[in-house]
Amino acid sequence: MDRVVHPIEVESYRRLRARLDTSHFPPLTRAVVERVIHSAADLDYATDLVMDEGDLEKAHLALHSGAPVVTDVEMVAAGITRRETVCRLRDAKSGPGLTRSAHAIRLAYEQVGPGALWVIGNAPTALEELLTLDAAPALVIGLPVGFVGAVESKAALRESGLPAVSNVSEKGGSAVASAALNALLYHPLTQKTEPQKNESHKTEEKS
Repeated sequence: MDRVVHPIEVESYRRLRARLDTSHFPPLTRAVVERVIHSAADLDYATDLVMDEGDLEKAHLALHSGAPVVTDVEMVAAGITRRETVCRLRDAKSGPGLTRSAHAIRLAYEQVGPGALWVIGNAPTALEELLTLDAAPALVIGLPVGFVGAVESKAALRESGLPAVSNVSEKGGSAVASAALNALLYHPLTQKTEPQKNESHKTEEKS
């Protein structure tokens, strides 16, 4: 997509790359890693994020082909400025054994159906609920933050085998989740027609 990059962002990326060599990452993995680090000013994400280039290629194509984008909270949606998103948190209600965030995920799935990109940066219970649905996602960006449930929900996402971007620590949040989606949104389409499946990527294993 056409996008004017502000000089401050250009300088930020220059400094990031001066402090961290990202050239060994595949293209979309590099885009996600760099934009997440840029959003948080946290170089540790280079060894904390887990993703697969082949999954990103397929998700990138789906995103640019118009697949719906669902967020768990409005703060994540606010960070995705160049694409309409679905967030049903305002319509959701908590109940016995069901958080408001989890109910919002149910409502969103009823609206968009399979094939969406899900961006979860706040509530581990939202990610846990998504994993109970037959959502057949194009991608799950699962980066909820917190000391309770965040690590466990992200581990469950990786164990599910769904195409995903996650991280292994308690870190995460709305800004980094939206940044991961924006990395795919801003990255140009290529002529590649058959995405290549690579091994799951945990960055510390290749640094």
